Amino acid sequence: MRRAEVLKRVIGILTEAQEIRRAAEAGEDDDGPETDSRVVTNLLNEMLPSISVPADSSPEQVARLVAQALGPALQTMVAGFSLAFTSLAIEHDSGRTDVSAIEVLQRLALEVEAGFFDEDA
Repeated sequence: MRRAEVLKRVIGILTEAQEIRRAAEAGEDDDGPETDSRVVTNLLNEMLPSISVPADSSPEQVARLVAQALGPALQTMVAGFSLAFTSLAIEHDSGRTDVSAIEVLQRLALEVEAGFFDEDA
């Protein structure tokens, strides 16, 4: 999965977390926590590769296959969450009170869509 696609899903997860927090603070519970967590789970699952392990694999082979498959995906996910955190932290640390976390995430999503974080850029 391309870096931009991972970043979009990371932003989606963080946006959904903000919505869950907002709804909880407002005392809203329309769909229930399992619906909210399914959205996040689906976004996470989309970022993780499928792993095929031959039935006769040794535990060491399984560990190696899992590490080879998950390593790059997890590295890209961590980079995405780090970028989003940094974007949010910069706004917070600058003392801006006129911009919400959702607005920062929306701006970041627009930058991703514009290609600012493509591998080739």
